Order: sequence, then structure tokens, then C-alpha cells
Amino acid sequence: MTRRIAWVTTQEAIGRDPDHPYGVPALEAAGIEVATVDWKDPAVDWSSFDRVLPRSTWDYPEVMDRFLAWIDAVDAVTDLPNSPATMRWSMDKHYLADLAAVGIPVTPTEFVEVGAIPAFPRGEFVVKPAVGAGSRDVAAYREGQEDVAAEHVSRLHGRGAAVLVQPSLRSIAVEGEWPLVFFHGDYSHAASKRVTLANAAAIDDLYAEELNAPHVASAEQVAVGQAVVDLAAARFGVPTYARVDVVRGDDGRMCVLEVELVEPSLFLPEGGPGGVARFVDAVTA
Repeated sequence: MTRRIAWVTTQEAIGRDPDHPYGVPALEAAGIEVATVDWKDPAVDWSSFDRVLPRSTWDYPEVMDRFLAWIDAVDAVTDLPNSPATMRWSMDKHYLADLAAVGIPVTPTEFVEVGAIPAFPRGEFVVKPAVGAGSRDVAAYREGQEDVAAEHVSRLHGRGAAVLVQPSLRSIAVEGEWPLVFFHGDYSHAASKRVTLANAAAIDDLYAEELNAPHVASAEQVAVGQAVVDLAAARFGVPTYARVDVVRGDDGRMCVLEVELVEPSLFLPEGGPGGVARFVDAVTA
């Protein structure tokens, strides 16, 4: 039985994780000892924990090699909620191509590999790194700003990062996006999320500010999210926790914007007591 859990963060994220004041007291109320620790702290004995939860390790894209080594080191001595293979797959947004290949609807995406020349769609569009967190290094552009967008792509390529170019879906400005949360492969709850991207200026804070609210997911939304989780489960094993962000495509259908299996914000404030209870059950099972 799980008795001691590490809630893993990074120094810059302490006090900024909305899940923390909900998840930690609920775990402690269930009789679990919880330690909030920085994943980069060399003094931590990871083997002293029954389970190690990456929760707000939001700086990992800037130190990928170190983070990947940390995952393997932790996995060798204790339990992670999602396997290293699951996490590696979810870190790189090339997974959108994997989803599209099996018929799961995804946001239209052009992958611009390092050294390739980008082609931008007409109208408004978004540039983002293939590996990223918290909308950092993501920016929106309008038609006529292609030169500035090309400079953005060049900067990302310069640090070895592949790039995604996506059209700005019309629905996002009106409806936002919907994060769907799953525990042990089963749908738990959803939220409504709104993020405003800067025009022609990438976000350089730890994460972009969000406006979130509870949301009752439609059957179509849950079906799209469930298809993603089922694919991940078939390939890598059932994830303890997962989040799939869906949006309404310009054709009116739901499609996947992002998959979070590394350190997903689980929208516990929006999930209510039921969502928090399901979280506790999942991570202590």
C-alpha cells in the first residue's frame, strides 16, 4: 500500500500549482505522507518514497537530457504514475501525427523539422516548439507577419527544436479549449480553459496565464479524449493520470490540441470533490 508520496515540482513553480492545495491535503487526509520536493534537488532520496508524482516540473523542456535521466533514475528505484515510455511519447507533439494516423481528429498541424523552411497558412496561425510546456515559446501571428514568424522558427531551430505551425482555429477565441482528465484510463472530469497568446511575442514566463472554469463535457468530447487514452494504454500501459485537451475544429468537430501524460495539470479545483477523490484513489492504488 502507498504510504509516502513525493509531489514533485520545480523551485520556480512552488506556490503556483493550482492542484497542490487540493491534492496534498486530500492525500494527507487519506493517511498518506506527502513531501513537496524539487526534482533537481540532489539531496532527495527517491527510493524513500512509495510513489513519485511529477506534478509541476514545468521547466523540463529547457533541460530535457537531465529530466530524461531523472525519470530513468527514479523509475529504477520506485514507482512513477506513468511509465518512462509513456512520458517520452507525450513530451514531443509529434504524437499528433500518431493520432492522426489512426483516425483520431487532431488540430491541423505542419511539422517544421530543424533546417526546413516553414510554410505558413493564410490568416492567423500559431508557432510552437514540438517539445514545450506552459505555452512557453508559443506565439500567434497574423497574415503579413510571416517574416517575424520565420524568425521565431529560426530561433527554435537554432536550439535544436522542431516546430509546429497550426492555423488559429476560429472557435478558440470564442469557446476556448476543454481539458479532459482521466484516471486509470477512465474519464473523470473536465474544465473550460482560456489562454491568450501574445501576438508576435513568445511567452517567457513559466506558463501562460489561464482563465479556467468547471465544464460538463459532451459525449463527443469524452469520446475523442478516450480514444487518445486508449491508444496510449495499448502502446505503453494504462496511465495513472492523463489529460487530453480538445478544441472545436473549423469543421465543427472536436479535435485534439494537446496530450499531457508527463506532469499534467489535473484541474482539481474544477473537478470538485469527486475529481479530487478519484485523484487520491488513482495515485494511492
